[in-house]
Amino acid sequence: MKYRNHMIQKTYGFTLIELLVVLVILGLLAGLVGPRLFGKADTAKIQTAETQIQMIKSALLTYRLDMGRFPTEAEGLIALNNPPASERERAFWQGPYLDGELPLDPWRNPYIYRPSQSHSQGFVLYSYGADGQQGGDLLDGDVGYLPDQR
Repeated sequence: MKYRNHMIQKTYGFTLIELLVVLVILGLLAGLVGPRLFGKADTAKIQTAETQIQMIKSALLTYRLDMGRFPTEAEGLIALNNPPASERERAFWQGPYLDGELPLDPWRNPYIYRPSQSHSQGFVLYSYGADGQQGGDLLDGDVGYLPDQR
C-alpha cells in the first residue's frame, strides 16, 4: 500500500484595504480613459451614418439605372427592397438593392429621403444626427446629402 504525502497548501487572500486601493486605482483610470473612449464612440456613430448614406446612395443609383427614376417620396427607401406594385414597372426592377433590411441611422432614427430636382444628386438623403432635430453642429449636426438651404 502506497501512502501519498498530502501537503496542506496555505492560501493567502487580500485584505479589505488592498481591495479598496485596487478599486480606487481602477476608478481613477476609468475617469481618465472613459471620456476619451466615449468621444470616440460618438465620432464612430457619425462615420457609421456617413458610410450607411453612401451605401444607400449606391443602391439608389442602381435603382435609377434599372427603373429610369429614383423612388418617389411616397415609395421611399422601402422601394429599394420591395418590388413596385405596377406589373409594368416590376419587369424593370432588379432588386433588392440593399443587402438585408433598410438600416436606421446610428441614433435609431430612419434616414430622411426625398427626390429633389434642385439637388445635384437628384435626391436628398440625410440623418438629423444625435439630437434627432434639424440643424445643429458637431454631434447634433445633420449628416448626408442635405436639402439646399435657400
